Amino acid sequence: MRSRDSSRLATVVCAIGVLVAGCTPTLPDEPADPARPVPAPTPGVPTPGAAGAGDPYYPFDGNGGYDALGYEVSFSYDPASRRFEGDTTVTLRATQDLSRFNLDLRGFDVRSVEVAGRQAEFAREGEFELVVTPAQQITAGATVSARVRYDGTPLAAAPGSLGDNGWQQSASGGAFVLGEPHSAAFWFPVNETPRDKAKFTVNARVPSDWQVMSIGREQPGPTADGWTTTTWIEDRPVASYLTTVAIDRFTIERGALSDGTPVIDAYAPGAEQRRESVGRVPEVIEFLSGRFGPYPQGSAGGIHLQADIGFSLETQGRPTYAQWADLETVVHELAHQWYGNSVSVQSWADICLNECLASYAQWLWSEGTTGENLDDRYRLAVDRFRADNGFWAPKLYDMGPGKEFDGVYDKGILAVHALRRQLGEQRFDRVLRGWADHNLGGNASWPEFETFVGEIAGEDLRGFFDAWFRGTVIPAEEYLYPAPPR
Repeated sequence: MRSRDSSRLATVVCAIGVLVAGCTPTLPDEPADPARPVPAPTPGVPTPGAAGAGDPYYPFDGNGGYDALGYEVSFSYDPASRRFEGDTTVTLRATQDLSRFNLDLRGFDVRSVEVAGRQAEFAREGEFELVVTPAQQITAGATVSARVRYDGTPLAAAPGSLGDNGWQQSASGGAFVLGEPHSAAFWFPVNETPRDKAKFTVNARVPSDWQVMSIGREQPGPTADGWTTTTWIEDRPVASYLTTVAIDRFTIERGALSDGTPVIDAYAPGAEQRRESVGRVPEVIEFLSGRFGPYPQGSAGGIHLQADIGFSLETQGRPTYAQWADLETVVHELAHQWYGNSVSVQSWADICLNECLASYAQWLWSEGTTGENLDDRYRLAVDRFRADNGFWAPKLYDMGPGKEFDGVYDKGILAVHALRRQLGEQRFDRVLRGWADHNLGGNASWPEFETFVGEIAGEDLRGFFDAWFRGTVIPAEEYLYPAPPR
């Protein structure tokens, strides 16, 4: 994610002609609806799945008791009436003997639920819990499908510090859904936690004078009775907040990377003028692949909105961009395809794994394309903020709920550059490439990253990591300006 507003770090580096973004989204707290008492699972005794996935920052997000393997979301949407008719099938594998389980869904009228082809009981609880009780209890290890039919007018997006997250209307009369951490549940029933990545397919039916964009590979479908269906298939695991759908009268350009990976850029009405500045996806991916390793996604491109929202988002393979997005935003969101999308956080406390590394990619791009001396840039920033206690106060790891993004876009960039100086070029390159490759398609935590880096460094880096990533004051000089590696 990258915000419209520049950070305090951007203020100083703008003096040397480069903009660094700083965004501080607030992840809204869930309603104070107490969790239902759920007994600890006992082998052979079916019990309800937990009403949350276990992230201590947002305990109501996601659900327990199963692993979502894939989503097939089919819907019809009429921009004129704003009516949405959804039919979603979730393939899940039980991780315990289940008497019931939850899905997350915001709004809509649920018409029916089937589990393993049989009608299931269902109820709505709290703000977004869809509680499903199957006709037959599910045995641990069993794989079943849960089909939910629902309809209505989608809920308006929920407010956040960077702008609304969820379902939104476009200026042209279309719609899009976007946000972090909550967006998927605004349009399909989902286990809404990055801990449970799954494959994703969407079959979108809209009036024929509109187009639909999403993530994954495109499969054009039929047109009948004035409606067109388009299918998008993402066969790599994806965290739910990295899915999206956008409906507009797009101008669409298609191409391919050198390895044949399809590139699709879609420009909403009014956004076509940005094609020269942001339509450089193959060039950016080639550059980043040289630093991070092979491109880890099966599709590429961008969805370019003509919407003055507060952020752009790294929706998987095909980021979604606000109208203010520039080339550095493209670099940032594409860097997330390695750090954040392929390697996803285990918990929101680990968000520096996404944002600190993707933000530093902007510096790498400047270094690689303009020859900028990043040591000079770093020293200028440190000198500018040396006495600014507020700049150093945010923690970069385990910062607390609602504070996840406070420092990752400015202090986080400096921390990664200091790590580069601590490790030296060769070992730093091994970290960038090795971390993405070692965790390809999975989840990881910040403590795991520290262990990984320490093994490559061959030395104890606890002092460095504590000073930069857990500290709330300016690091000591030995960590601000590490000695050259031995």
